Amino acid sequence: MRVLVIGGDGYCGWATALHLSNRGYEVAILDNLVRRYWDSKLGVDTLTPIAPIQKRLQRWHDLTGKKIDLFVGDITDYDFLLKSLQQFQPESIVHFGEQRSAPYSMIDREHAVFTQVNNVVGTLNILYAMKEHFPDAHLVKLGTMGEYGTPNIDIEEGYITIEHNGRKDTLPYPKQPGSFYHLSKVHDSHNIHFACKIWGLRATDLNQGVVYGVLTEETGMDEMLINRLDYDGIFGTALNRFCIQAAIGHPLTVYGKGGQTRGFLDIRDTVRCMELAIANPAEPGQFRVFNQFTELFSVGDLAMKVKQAAVTLGLDHVQIQNLDNPRVELEEHYFNAKNTKLLDLGLQPHYLSDSLLDSLLAFAISYKHRVDKQQILPKVSWRRG
Repeated sequence: MRVLVIGGDGYCGWATALHLSNRGYEVAILDNLVRRYWDSKLGVDTLTPIAPIQKRLQRWHDLTGKKIDLFVGDITDYDFLLKSLQQFQPESIVHFGEQRSAPYSMIDREHAVFTQVNNVVGTLNILYAMKEHFPDAHLVKLGTMGEYGTPNIDIEEGYITIEHNGRKDTLPYPKQPGSFYHLSKVHDSHNIHFACKIWGLRATDLNQGVVYGVLTEETGMDEMLINRLDYDGIFGTALNRFCIQAAIGHPLTVYGKGGQTRGFLDIRDTVRCMELAIANPAEPGQFRVFNQFTELFSVGDLAMKVKQAAVTLGLDHVQIQNLDNPRVELEEHYFNAKNTKLLDLGLQPHYLSDSLLDSLLAFAISYKHRVDKQQILPKVSWRRG
């Protein structure tokens, strides 16, 4: 099967592209490489040294004999997108190609507008290209569990059956997004749902939790293939950030009370979930939603787990620091989300264990010389003024 991975130079996209190539799929990457530019503009860098995409792909070919095509350009440019699709002729389109940081979207008006225009227009362009030229292709779109917010009822997978005034219907699950980034993902979901309904397209929306980890089978083959690992206050995610903070002796930065509970998953499960969705496509006209996570943790619990694991590696002075929360969110709440659909398709999860935390910490220690301590603390506030 021919699979185009849009955003294949990013954290999830790179790991997914290599995994699919290794599994025998014919893969191409489409990316505008802007993620690297954002790092440069913000003065931050990934913990791990990332080679240029062309060198990464050449190294993959040298090691495996497998070729991954590359299209460099922007999906908000419809002519470029269409030309790339027509050249590669994908049967599945994996869409990671969006601005994915909540803090980035909340920096100011300019970043909020960019996030929504980039994300929503890019996805709309893909939908129109599918309608006009690739109506049988399957769109596998990365959503986010953050679309749901933290409702005081169980979170279903995309849809909820409601009985009201004696009548019953199954409707899209209500969304309570927590940033302009998360709002862009909600807009995407609505647009894709609408396109499937009116044009008969097929799509799977993968509402992913917070991803952690660095190594997959493929990215661990060679240092030239290594994945990025972000720890800064804009792009860094909780567990990865905590491990890097522990490695350099920086307090683990828990925002607010630390009771914020979210879904988490290993990067190795991200790539497997993508493969399962591709191998089991939606039907024409169907908009499927899978909640893509394996475990639920509070941020405070994660910090405690990292502190305990750090002790086993001789890092005895790790402290947990509760910061004033830069976000506007509930810090203690009910959170119970369903995640059975990917398990039903055969996902065998990698659960967060002491050994995995030890390996993550050891990885962080080995690259700690690259940490810029000035970039660790949050600098973006959700509040007015």
